[in-house]
Amino acid sequence: MFLPDKQNLLSRRTFISSSLLMASTAFPSGKWPGIWQEQPARTIMTVNGEIAASKMGFTLSHEHVIVDFGGADKASPDRYNRQEVFNTVLPYLKQARKLGCRTFIDCTPAYLARDPQLLRQLSEASGLHIITNTGYYGARNDESLPPHAFTETADQLSERWRKEAIEGIEGTGIKPGFMKIGVDGGKLSDIDRKLVQAAARTHLQTGLTIAVHTGNGEGALEEMAILKEEGVAPEAWIWVHAQSEADSAIHAKVAGQGGWVSFDGIGWDDSGRHVELVSFMKKQGLLEKVLVSHDAGWYHVGETGGGKFQSFEKIFTTFLPELKKRGFSRKEINQLLVKNPMEAFTIRIRKN
Repeated sequence: MFLPDKQNLLSRRTFISSSLLMASTAFPSGKWPGIWQEQPARTIMTVNGEIAASKMGFTLSHEHVIVDFGGADKASPDRYNRQEVFNTVLPYLKQARKLGCRTFIDCTPAYLARDPQLLRQLSEASGLHIITNTGYYGARNDESLPPHAFTETADQLSERWRKEAIEGIEGTGIKPGFMKIGVDGGKLSDIDRKLVQAAARTHLQTGLTIAVHTGNGEGALEEMAILKEEGVAPEAWIWVHAQSEADSAIHAKVAGQGGWVSFDGIGWDDSGRHVELVSFMKKQGLLEKVLVSHDAGWYHVGETGGGKFQSFEKIFTTFLPELKKRGFSRKEINQLLVKNPMEAFTIRIRKN
């Protein structure tokens, strides 16, 4: 074994010290060029705080723990027993984790039983990263919109959502990791257009991704146009329930312009259609813009025991085996359920 003599060690130390001095002189900011340049951290926001996006793992990108369709005027934690909901839902979340899920994105918005404290308890008990949201749900004929949504401007609504992103939700300190809004099918109404505008303005201040419950392609294309008018890139937006649109050419058009296309009803009916939709996007070279999920769960407030709870297993037990039969590789499945959600939900401002 070679052992350097004392003179060599002194020379080496002198060389290193001189090199570091020259580097600090050339780059006084302390940032080195090339691979040494510091890069902005890619992060997501969970109900337990910020984590690196790379830790998301296998992600279910559109699910629900609890929902209350009683209307905005009735929505309140007083309408359900939080412990009962916890006891009902936890086994399903543990099952999803056992099957491979690591991140669970809860899409129940405000005034529909969004409960960040419950989600935090479930996250800690299940071992899953759980993400909640800010925003308002204008689908179902606006019945879940609070009165102020009709009278306030887009900027005023945006300020409410921005405040939740910065300070936390309803005094809990728990921050949203994305925006969830909803619009009715077809051409956007005035209130739906205002919700999209408010979401766009919130994104430009917070970097939160915008997920929009959308009826069909007509609404999706209009949403994308509004976002562009507001200076927001399509990459910041998710077309939720895209499977509701029968024309796959519109799916391809949206994805081709950078929008995220979410096929999220897996398990409610035959998953064969979802396999066809994803296969089509693969053939178009657009797999990197596709999200898939169950849109399942749904402890229904007002029904005995929460009604029938839909599990979070069909992607694992039915959908993925069918994709493998179609020749989908492990890399392509990883793209769908690991890489795409990470890219979609990483918090960053995406300007048009």
